Amino acid sequence: MYAVVGCGECSNLWIVEGRSETSECPRCGTRRAFEKRKQFVETDDADHAREVRASMLAARQGQSDAFVDVDSVSELEDQVEDGVIDDEAYLEGSGLDADEIAAAGDRDPRSPSGSSRKDVVERALSELDEPTESEIVEYADDHGVPADYVETALEKLRRRGEVSESGGRYRRL
Repeated sequence: MYAVVGCGECSNLWIVEGRSETSECPRCGTRRAFEKRKQFVETDDADHAREVRASMLAARQGQSDAFVDVDSVSELEDQVEDGVIDDEAYLEGSGLDADEIAAAGDRDPRSPSGSSRKDVVERALSELDEPTESEIVEYADDHGVPADYVETALEKLRRRGEVSESGGRYRRL
């Protein structure tokens, strides 16, 4: 069983499958007893429920005439899927190199080594033998990471129990 229901708070319409005790509006999160929700249609056919909801949404927007011209919601979905352009084609159609953009997304532009600031701090802790904070700051600075970030990152790692600090020296746990 499928029911097209509405939210009394935000006027959202959605489809509920089955009959649960309560339902939650996907838009505003209001939870109500299912029986207290306004039910516009109840049917055993999911496509019929989708058609009714789509019709109601079109009517709300003053597009009932345009909706009448659509054969079915299923056909409309197929048309939309066929007409969607993927990210790569869009970027290349805009004159951009999709591979170059993907590679840029994989590296942190703030760091010459291409790794994140957190990675640099963790690498310093791994590569240096029980380093002091100043040694970690120096290592990070050589890799383009500012000292204030290092101090914050070390404090977070210490609070999470990933590193310990004793006598001014850090080590990974």
